[in-house]
Amino acid sequence: MQPRDFSLYGAVDLGARQAAAQRRQQAAKSPSQSGGSARPDGGLVIDVTEETFNTDVVERSRATPVIMDLWAEWCGPCKQLSPVLEKLAAEADGQWILAKVDVDANPQLSAALQVQSIPMVVAVLGGQMVDGFLGAMPEAQVRQWIGQVLEVAEKMGMTLAGNGAGDADDQDEADDDRAAATRGRATPPGPGFPGSSRDSRGRAGAGAPPPPAMPPAYAEARAAMERGDLDGAAKAFEEELAANPADPVARSGLAQVNLIRRVSSYDQAQARRDAAEHPADVAAQIRVADIELATGRVEEAFDRLLGVVRRTSGEERDQARAHLVSLFELLPPNDPLVKKARSALSALLF
Repeated sequence: MQPRDFSLYGAVDLGARQAAAQRRQQAAKSPSQSGGSARPDGGLVIDVTEETFNTDVVERSRATPVIMDLWAEWCGPCKQLSPVLEKLAAEADGQWILAKVDVDANPQLSAALQVQSIPMVVAVLGGQMVDGFLGAMPEAQVRQWIGQVLEVAEKMGMTLAGNGAGDADDQDEADDDRAAATRGRATPPGPGFPGSSRDSRGRAGAGAPPPPAMPPAYAEARAAMERGDLDGAAKAFEEELAANPADPVARSGLAQVNLIRRVSSYDQAQARRDAAEHPADVAAQIRVADIELATGRVEEAFDRLLGVVRRTSGEERDQARAHLVSLFELLPPNDPLVKKARSALSALLF
């Protein structure tokens, strides 16, 4: 169980991006209306969106472990796993919170979390994501995994709720105190940035010197994302790449920002209809490949564009090939799906 920084994917600060959206939402709400969608379970299971993610997952996890269930309506295994998680959340009675994320309804969040297949379950502790599992597992194995998560939480100094006992106001005050204490501790940056000081098991090294300052380009990109300025973030990454063309963090960050910008501009339902009705339309197939990647259907996105490369020639073929290669930048170079798609592309081209 190796914690890794949750708010950073590549060079994009996911927490900051969600915080900007959350602040806009909060401005239109009263305090009693904030938080995830209500469920008849006393708040032990919440529906999380891109707008509520920062508050309901990142911030909440600083006081209480949060387990995320990433699912979709069309996913059969999700329908087997979700009831198990909800049952265990009810049994835990507040020791941890189950946060459910519909990947189809939240494509940008799914892309930032690198969702490759569902169901996908991860735990979030103190703003950090702990390795989880993919697919529907038997209840006994899920229960065992959750036990390991709670052990990690205790080792991190988190105080687990005691079966809902105690006055609600007292519990809220205690949660606030724990959250404040957590925020007061220094948290080293994640592996996406230079300067992370961690031991071989991914933990902050005892007595390690403070990490060096974040490179200016990354800081500028993060600030732009916090403002909701995707163009500004892209510009910062582009300037960094102009100075350092081999910078993998800037390359990945720019690819992420560009995907978010493209998918945000699409009418997704129309894009799918166009691709289905016009299989020879390369631009239509590219739009749906973007949507598939953003919603975690990585292999489907790659296969779609490989099919276009297979069926076309000349300029159209090169357009599909170039876009497919650009999508590879969104995943680690050693990712099995990237390796598989690169091999298939090589076979088609040579």
